[in-house]
Parts: sequence; structure tokens; C-alpha cells
Amino acid sequence: MSLARLQKETLTNLPYYEERVDLACAFRWTARLNMHEAVANHFSLAVNDDGTQFLMNPNQVHFSRIKASDLLMIDANDPETLSGPNAPDPTAWGLHGAIHRNVRHARCVMHVHSIHATVLASLADSTLPPIDQNSAMFFNRHVVDAHYGGLAFEEEGERCSQLLVDPKVKVMVMGNHGVLVIGDTVADAFNRMFYFERAAETYIKALWTGRPLRTLSDAIAEKAASEMDDYPGQAERHLSELKAILDEQEPVYRN
Repeated sequence: MSLARLQKETLTNLPYYEERVDLACAFRWTARLNMHEAVANHFSLAVNDDGTQFLMNPNQVHFSRIKASDLLMIDANDPETLSGPNAPDPTAWGLHGAIHRNVRHARCVMHVHSIHATVLASLADSTLPPIDQNSAMFFNRHVVDAHYGGLAFEEEGERCSQLLVDPKVKVMVMGNHGVLVIGDTVADAFNRMFYFERAAETYIKALWTGRPLRTLSDAIAEKAASEMDDYPGQAERHLSELKAILDEQEPVYRN
């Protein structure tokens, strides 16, 4: 029996075990991609029907060390959340708590300060134009928050959550801050976060050339985005492959 299989079988008493494993994988792979920022960023995953109970990373733990059993269970409607002995990061609570309370379709929420998305968030115009297939994925599917109000404590989190009420909007470019991505599952959100960073990198490097951009028409950009919306199983396969690699290289993430 493989070590990964043994660990999986001996930890089935953990609530929402498979969801925890998916989230732990996403944390560790985000660190490998250098898309994290020290111990400052956070992911969450709703586990009940109305989305108000969710798993989230513990306070100030490096993404590369997070295990399935480390994840906190948070209730978005519990005003005493920050007073407990195992309280989450207050900005994580402010941002993710508000989104899980107010945006039911945001099942998984990932917030990072990845380099190229943050460069995009620092431009006067932080929209991502459809200049290639990856960036076309986000045509009419991202929103720019142009009113940064400081660290994402509760009031700022409430304000940000209102920008995600349109179910078509899956990415929020947080002006002067970073990026936040939502999805139906860990695989869906992680895949979208990965491709947004890649698309932002392509756009920023294209700007570096100083040459005119070849921008897709609205019609073709929307067609490509719709086709990617309906592309079968790609996000799930992406995360499955990452878990397979971690199972071989650092299976402790399943603990």
C-alpha cells in the first residue's frame, strides 16, 4: 500500500476530508508557483448549502506547510470568530467571511498578491484586455475594484463582496492590492487563478515591448470565453495531476 493511500485511509475521520486535501494541494502548489506572499494570503471553501460555513487556512502559516488537518472550520455568521484561541487572520476573516455571507455562489475563494496580477492591479486601467486565448477567458468575467480602502478588515470586506454579486464575474482585480478569484470548487477556483496570473503575465510583458497590441474583437473574445466556460473537465484534471505529483513528492499534505 502506498504511503499516500495509507494516509488517506487513516484520516477519513476528518470532516470534509477530500475537500481539505484539495485545498491543501492548492496551497502547496501556489507556493511552488511563487504566487503566495509570505504568510499573508488566504483561500477558503464553503462546505454547507448556504456557503456560510467554510474551511480556511490557519493564521500566519506558510502555504508550503499547510496540511489537510490544519484547515480551520469557520462560521461566517459567528461574531465571536476572532475572539477564539484558534482565530483566523483578521483580514482573511473580514474578506472571506463577508463573501461567504453575501455571495452564495462563491463556493471557493482564493486571494493572492501574485506578481503579475498585482502589477495589473497597480495600473491606472486594471482591466485585462483579450490579447490572447488565456486573457480572452476573462472577457466580461472580471471586475476591477478601483476604491481600495486599506486592509481588508470587516468593513472593507463587506464592500468588496458587493462587487461579486453577478454570477458571471469570477475574478476581482483588487486595485492597489492583488487579485481575488472565486469558483464552484477548489479545482475550478485554482485553475482560474492560475490562468489569470498567466494571462496577466502575458499582458504585462506585451506592454513592455512598447509595440501595439493585437486585441481580439469583443465577439471573438466572448466566443472564446464561453468555450472555455464549457470546456469539459480541464480544471478537475489540472488539480488531479497536481495531487498526483504531491502524492509522490510530499504526501504529508494529506495528513
